[in-house]
Amino acid sequence: MDEFLDNLKYDEHGLTTAIVQDAENGEVLMVAHMNREAVRRTLTEGLGCFWSRSRRKLWVKGETSGHVQKVREMRVDCDKDVLLLKVEQTGAACHTGYRSCFYRTVSPEGELAVVEERLVDPDEVYGK
Repeated sequence: MDEFLDNLKYDEHGLTTAIVQDAENGEVLMVAHMNREAVRRTLTEGLGCFWSRSRRKLWVKGETSGHVQKVREMRVDCDKDVLLLKVEQTGAACHTGYRSCFYRTVSPEGELAVVEERLVDPDEVYGK
């Protein structure tokens, strides 16, 4: 595992991009960042673990909400600078309460339209 972790390309902050996709239907659920430890924990524990740039700490998806991501497969791109996690998502992947972080469309005029149903109220899950 160390060889794999050593060969990943991290940015100047020690992060690599992770695309999280539903393993069953291919829907993109979210994009996040992972540092070396997050990648290692994801591989060893089988749950999506990421680096929060805003909180500056590791977080396991679902540790607060219960909306965990069981990792079924991890892939790496040809340049080794992006990871693709195929997951079994429980509940909402997005902290705003939607299944996917990509719950809005953008019109040619730049207007946003919500196209998914909110699954949970984020204030009830995370507090205000």
